[in-house]
Amino acid sequence: MKNIKCSTIDSFYRDKFYQIVKDLSDQETYRDVFHITKHDVPMISVVELETAMEHIRNVIFPGYFSNSEIHTGTVEYYTGAKLDKIYMILSEQIRRGFCFFCPDDDSSACSECEARAKNLTTCFMETLVEVRRLLALDAKAAYMGDPAAQSISETIFSYPSLMALTYHRVAHELYKLEVPLIPRIISEMAHSKTGIDIHPGAQIGEFFFIDHGTGTVIGETCVIGRNVTIYQGVTLGAKSFPLDDHGNPIKDIPRHPIVEDDVTIYAGATVLGRITVGKGSEIGGNVWITDDIPPDSKVVQAKAPARIITNS
Repeated sequence: MKNIKCSTIDSFYRDKFYQIVKDLSDQETYRDVFHITKHDVPMISVVELETAMEHIRNVIFPGYFSNSEIHTGTVEYYTGAKLDKIYMILSEQIRRGFCFFCPDDDSSACSECEARAKNLTTCFMETLVEVRRLLALDAKAAYMGDPAAQSISETIFSYPSLMALTYHRVAHELYKLEVPLIPRIISEMAHSKTGIDIHPGAQIGEFFFIDHGTGTVIGETCVIGRNVTIYQGVTLGAKSFPLDDHGNPIKDIPRHPIVEDDVTIYAGATVLGRITVGKGSEIGGNVWITDDIPPDSKVVQAKAPARIITNS
């Protein structure tokens, strides 16, 4: 092991500290990574968004998380208290998101942004009944799709698929409302917790299940139909994307697959580009697909003779 000699604390402050401060304060080193807070509004708080997501999970699945003693007699009070907290947190964080991208140094429009943030938060909260309906069907899909599952409750409480989809369906509603930055932060929260990476723009139909889930990637413009099951390591990604005259990727164009109803995609499959996987098809493990798949197809790897290698 290489012997690295470090300064003592006294010599560090005497000989090194000031120079390090000076180097890190050089505009040339921080120009591309420096954010100046506008209008005295702080950055979006990931901690607060985590708190909001926990409250949302408590509302969607009452009795599963945080407070297991809730019953039908207290559910209305419990829900109201949680919704109040959700509203306060999200409206503030959305306002901060507007400030993050604000091109104007004039703070005269800040009151307008605050009103808009509150309006978008209200619009989002009105979607929670539909979000719960979809997630209830996702939980049922997990139970029906996994012989190891003992109950729907087990899938809600412990399956990474349900956690990832809870975060995604919330993020997707915020994405549709054109809330800045926050949908992506929420999707990355789920990614870090579950290993499942779903862009908030992806459109996912009801009764969806990701078995095991680790390493699954679903791109922004992906469209997934009803009753679709995918396994770990599946990528629904982009094959390529055009560049503008300056060499930058052209945004807002469909570049990910369309997966129709009743499709199963097994572990490790890679499906790329704006292609369609037809209704009722099965995609085998570890295949690479860049062309349309007709309905009711079965795609598998070509078989090769098995080889057994021994030490003798």
